[in-house]
Formats: sequence, C-alpha cells, structure tokens
Amino acid sequence: MVRIAAVPEYEQAFRRVFGRAPNGADLVRAIASYERTQFSFDSQFDRFIGGDKNAISESAKRGWNLFNTKARCNKCHALTEQKRDPVFLMDKDFHNIGIGILRHNAEACKAEQELNSGSTVDVDRAAIQSDMSVLGRFLVTKKDSDIASFKTPSLRNVLITAPYFHDGSQATLWDVLDHYNKGDGIKDPWLDEDMQPLGLSESEIDDVVAFLASLTSAQYKEQGMKELEWQRSLSRTTRPQRDTARAFGPKPIQPKPIRNCGAAVTDAKPN
Repeated sequence: MVRIAAVPEYEQAFRRVFGRAPNGADLVRAIASYERTQFSFDSQFDRFIGGDKNAISESAKRGWNLFNTKARCNKCHALTEQKRDPVFLMDKDFHNIGIGILRHNAEACKAEQELNSGSTVDVDRAAIQSDMSVLGRFLVTKKDSDIASFKTPSLRNVLITAPYFHDGSQATLWDVLDHYNKGDGIKDPWLDEDMQPLGLSESEIDDVVAFLASLTSAQYKEQGMKELEWQRSLSRTTRPQRDTARAFGPKPIQPKPIRNCGAAVTDAKPN
C-alpha cells in the first residue's frame, strides 16, 4: 500500500471515491468492483445461446462448433470435454500452453532455493517482479507438473483485452490461433498434453475469431468493431506465429521432464 499511496493519481482517486487515503480494505473493494464489470452477459453470443439463431453470423456459428471440436478450445475453455460452458468459458484449472518458455529448469531450481520460506509476499514478488514469473503455479505448489501453468481465463470481451496470454506476447486473436494451430511449445517438457497441431485452415481460423468476437458485450460494441478491423488488418500483414506446415504435420516428440538443480542448469538454453 505504501507504493500505491505514493502515486498522486491513486491518492486523489481513493480520496475522491472513498473519502480517505489508500488502504488495504478499500483496495480490495476497488479491485472487486473492477472485476464485476468484466462479466457481462448481453453479447451477441448470449442472445444466440438464448434462442435467437440470427444473433451471430454463420461464420461465428461455425467458429463455435470448431471451438468445441477440431480447434480443441474446449480442452480448457469448457466445464469438461463433454459439457460446454457458454457462461464463463473456462474450466477453472491451470495449464501450460507453451507461452514464455525461458530457462524453466534453472528458474524452478532458483525458486525452490529462494521461496522455501512459504512467504506469500515473497511468492507475489517473484511472480510479478522477477523472471520467475514464467513458472506460474509452480511458485505456489512447488510441483514440477505445475511449471509454467497458468489459470484459464474467461473469454468474455476477449476481443478488447489485447495483448493476449499471461505475458502479453501476442497482439491479435489471429496470433493466438496460430500459436495453438501449430501446437507451439512442444520443446517444453511440461507442456500440457492436449497441446498439438490442429490443422486449422485460414477460413477456419477466421471462423473461430468471429465466434470470439461475438462474446463482446453490448456496451463495447463500437470499440469491439474497431478492434476487430485493426486486428484483421494487422493479421493480413504480419503473422509471426503462423506455421502452416507445422499446423498440418504430426505432433513432434515431446522431451521427458527431467530437472537437475546442480551446476549444469546454468547452461540451460531457451526453447
């Protein structure tokens, strides 16, 4: 709270809203109020699920079907593989999807050495202010299976929340689909087993993006339309994650998870 109180804008905002200086209880209230604004159920997709079959485009309908089948989005963004979740579109679980792979072996060993105290403050600091942030849930559980695993987010209003993934590494929804389409991150031994090449065509990727755009709440309609056009135009000029040959190829052999906290880890190479 000391750091927040030291920022003039926050000091002024807290006094304007709460009538007092920044404090922990009001900070929690502010965050909770913000998070409640993130769940809105008046999107085109909600009207479609509610029975209005004309609420979304034919492309978005195809995208919804792909989302739950070939695109394998339901592996993380559904209650179970058999039961769709049109409400929050998330499984409330943690997954390693091959993002931010950077010296996981060395960082995991470092985390074990520095975070054995169990201090939540130390864990938060490591997760936010250090390279150990790439370790995700491992910072809390210390289980190898949780290395680089992050909680599945809701997809509501995803169109207007770029950049994407926990590290903000992808600029557009097309980049996100390209990442999944080629099953990226296969060199990571702790990669989620459901990550694999998808073989999605360009038109199928467009359909999934159309579905994701339909999750935009009504109050963000204008902003969403502008964002979609911007992302579409960018995707037509730059696609850093695109690898069609790999997307249609077999799943590469994934290395076995072996962790060595000896001196040799200092030579670990980024994937």
